[in-house]
Amino acid sequence: MNRGGSSPSAAASYLLCTNCRKVLRKDKRIRVSQPLTRGPSAFIPEKEVVQANTVDERTNFLVEEYSTSGRLDNITQVMSLHTQYLESFLRSQFYMLRMDGPLPLPHRHYIAIMKLVKTGENNWSLPELVHAVVLLAHYHALASFVFGSGINPERDPEISNGFRLIPVNNFCVCDLANDNNIENASLTGSNFGIVDSLSELEALMERMKRLQEEREDEEASQEEMTTRFEKEKKESLFVVSGDTFHSFPHSDFEDDMIITSDVSRYIEDPGFGYEDFARRGEEHLPTFRAQDYTWENHGFSLVNRLYSDIGHLLDEKFRMVYNLTYNTMATHEDVDTTMLRRALFNYVHCMFGIRYDDYDYGEVNQLLERSLKVYIKTVTCYPERTTKRMYDSYWRQFKHSEKVHVNLLLMEARMQAELLYALRAITRHLT
Repeated sequence: MNRGGSSPSAAASYLLCTNCRKVLRKDKRIRVSQPLTRGPSAFIPEKEVVQANTVDERTNFLVEEYSTSGRLDNITQVMSLHTQYLESFLRSQFYMLRMDGPLPLPHRHYIAIMKLVKTGENNWSLPELVHAVVLLAHYHALASFVFGSGINPERDPEISNGFRLIPVNNFCVCDLANDNNIENASLTGSNFGIVDSLSELEALMERMKRLQEEREDEEASQEEMTTRFEKEKKESLFVVSGDTFHSFPHSDFEDDMIITSDVSRYIEDPGFGYEDFARRGEEHLPTFRAQDYTWENHGFSLVNRLYSDIGHLLDEKFRMVYNLTYNTMATHEDVDTTMLRRALFNYVHCMFGIRYDDYDYGEVNQLLERSLKVYIKTVTCYPERTTKRMYDSYWRQFKHSEKVHVNLLLMEARMQAELLYALRAITRHLT
């Protein structure tokens, strides 16, 4: 049995389902819902993802080896645009869910669904707590990738049309692909004016070149870099994310949807979600100095001590996505993108109040335009609000694989930020 990819029988099943829908509609006059888009993503053309999966046989091997579903699910298909990273991701996820660890297997999946930890008579041991923290951070961050890449729902064999649509906070996956309820001002505003996509790319590359030259000529003082960080941190509080929670307009499609409340049984507080780490208007915002508690010097050793080997897997994954490059930007080749990748990673940490003393946050403001900052905050903090329009609004000349790379960076930066706060709290408890 070919578990790794689509087989002739799978293709035949798809055609059979399509023909059955036609018969039900035409002859029986029964309304049958259609998936919004074909392929694994509502944002990325199917042919681009299929082409990547066809060319790279390594992906099928990885799925055989590590996938918990035993098949090429939609997340894996989109991630396979970057096979090197995919291997690190699958290995880490497989270890968390399947290999030896402090928590029993059912508990791991339950935690992945709930995001709940309660104190009481049956308190967890420290190894169990660290295992749970890693699982929670992993799935919180994975949500950013799923919504940021427009991952479509998996086909459910128990449902007649193959799709089970689940609402969360009045949000439905069917809204991923539409453009309703997005504030035009927040998406079209830019620090660099309205320019066409080609000149936008050239302007970005020019800014990268100028920043590199300025860095070589003279470094900013520590006082100036502190000021720039504080400015960027405060401004991030005023970056408006995507659409706020409210009921979406009713459509004819909703009459055909099969909506279940599979997840709602695990939710005690439906209103629980991200809040800015400081309130607007506060003069002194809290700062997490990365040099005081780093992943490399503190978090890594603590995790490995209490949850054997996961530290190595996570460290490999963080390093892989941070250093991953093809030296291209859209149509340009032989480009050093280190500066851009670091700006993306550090901006996510900046939104969570984490500061690196050796980084000039003035680069963030120069390299990341307004529409991209809106996208980053939405994907990182409110992923369920992401829409295709937001995905399309930034870096319009860039390839879809490059935007997936951006989402991988945002996901890992989000996970590392959560781990730093959680592991620092556990370290303080131990000392």
